[in-house]
This record gives sequence, structure tokens and C-alpha cells, in this order.
Amino acid sequence: MINVRPAIPLDAPSMARLLNEIIRIGGTTAITRPVTGEDLSDWMTESAGQSAWHVALDQDEEVVGFQWISPNEALPPEAIDIATFVQVGRTGLGIGSSLFKASSAAAKALGYVWINANIRADNEGGLTYYQSRGFRDYGIIEGYPLADGTRVDKRLKRYDI
Repeated sequence: MINVRPAIPLDAPSMARLLNEIIRIGGTTAITRPVTGEDLSDWMTESAGQSAWHVALDQDEEVVGFQWISPNEALPPEAIDIATFVQVGRTGLGIGSSLFKASSAAAKALGYVWINANIRADNEGGLTYYQSRGFRDYGIIEGYPLADGTRVDKRLKRYDI
């Protein structure tokens, strides 16, 4: 059983551990340097009132996934970015679906019209996840430079709320 609720600063260290494992493995996120709980807590507060953060908890109240929606100045004001992270080995269990229900409802409540997903083209799991939520392709960024110097293509997907 998965429980989804708004994230709070006390969740940030658990979220950072989960994300750092994904970063360490590589290949699915554009984030290339490890993050701290303080980093995530700061990101949560930077766009408070314009963003929403949710965590997915298992039966033991452990964070097994998280998702955020936040503004991006490269997008029109009616759009918001989304990022999703699920614990390694726990994908395909409905965690992402549960998170998306909460995030899409939050985006609508915040007055956004559509959600933007910016996904590495080599992230098959991420592409499949967003496609299965109803996102559709609308653009490609070729040769996007990651912080570590790696260049990747990114697929842009849109979900109309």
C-alpha cells in the first residue's frame, strides 16, 4: 500500500538518499551531482506557493518515491515542470501513478494549464512512464549539456490538465 502526501522539510534527507542512488547509477536524470537534504529543502521553499512536492510512503512510512512540480522561466506562465523519482527496484508498482494523481491535482489547483516533462532521450523508463500518464511529445532538445559535461538529447512531453 502506497500513501502519498505533501512533502515536508523533514522528508528531505530521505528524498536525497533516494535521489542520490539514482544519480549514482546514472543514465536517467539530468542531475549529475549528489544532493543533500538541505538542497532539496531549499528547492522546496524557493518556489513555495507556485510549486508542489509530494512523497510516496510505503507501509513502514519510508519514502519510496517523490515528485515535484515547479515553475520554469523557459516555459510560458500557464505551464509547470515535473520531476519524478522512484526508489531503485520499486518501479512499476504504482508509486509514480499515485504521485501523478496528487501532482496533477495540485497543478490544476495552482492554476496551471499544462505540465511539462523534460526527459533524457536515453531514459526509456521515464519516457514510458510519462507516455502512460497521457503526456504527448512536442519537442526535442539536442545535445543538452549536463553539469558533468555529458551531452544528451532530451524529449519534451506535455500533459494538458
